[in-house]
Amino acid sequence: MNKNKIYPTYFALGAVILYGVLFVLPGLLGIGYSFTDWSAFSDKLHFVGLDNFKLIFSAQENYIKYLGNTILFTFFTTIAKNVIGLAMALLLTRKILMLNLHRAIMYIPAVLSAIVVGMTFKSILNPEVGLLNSFLRLLNITGPRWLSDPKIAFWSVMGVDIWKGMGYIMTIFIAGIMSISPTYYEVATVDGANSWQRFISITLPLLMPTIAVTTVLNVIYGLKVFDMVYVLTSGGPGYATEVLYTSIFKEFGYGRYAIGTALSFIMFIFMVIIGYFLIRSMTKDEVME
Repeated sequence: MNKNKIYPTYFALGAVILYGVLFVLPGLLGIGYSFTDWSAFSDKLHFVGLDNFKLIFSAQENYIKYLGNTILFTFFTTIAKNVIGLAMALLLTRKILMLNLHRAIMYIPAVLSAIVVGMTFKSILNPEVGLLNSFLRLLNITGPRWLSDPKIAFWSVMGVDIWKGMGYIMTIFIAGIMSISPTYYEVATVDGANSWQRFISITLPLLMPTIAVTTVLNVIYGLKVFDMVYVLTSGGPGYATEVLYTSIFKEFGYGRYAIGTALSFIMFIFMVIIGYFLIRSMTKDEVME
């Protein structure tokens, strides 16, 4: 096809239809099912209005706790990945020996499957025979039950997820830092600015678009986290690490399809609203190079 030729609009009709059938239609059907009593225990559907949503937000169920866990997970992992990723990027944009090797090592966890990482750390964090507690016993320290103590299990899951994701965020920050013109730093150095002043006055303001991107990516990932939590704890002990998407998975497993689709619809709306306001708030004052 000639890239310089302007083709008629109907040339895109096939792609639009395909997108509508594969993505838009299933989404609309899911929204519709969330207002019914769809389940594995009945062959008939009945419209129930907002009953599923009332049940989700009622005190008799734990869905509000799952939502709280999801928000907590998103909040802390987003901050940690951004801070650690930025610190690693600042370090790995300096002139150091075997720079590319160090970058590759830091990025490796990001390309590993979440299931592989989860199973590996489930073994490492085993309180009886795990590598971490075995090392602590050599120091005469009694290690905690990392994944079975309700007080620390969720923090352990977040720690593993941060370890896996910070290398990916690091690469985005490295690209952002390398796109900043060295001229700014040269002028600031001549004016007597130290490293911290150059970071605050030049690097951070010019990285705001990049920070906005990494924040939105982390928030969207955190809100829809499933695999890492499910592999490590399956939402346990009790409901200590249960998040909305593990709950949705279990609802479909229990045959409560309508509740599962209602939860999915709530999460979709939640992600759209949060993503919109995040982008608006983080880009309104960004500095353009």
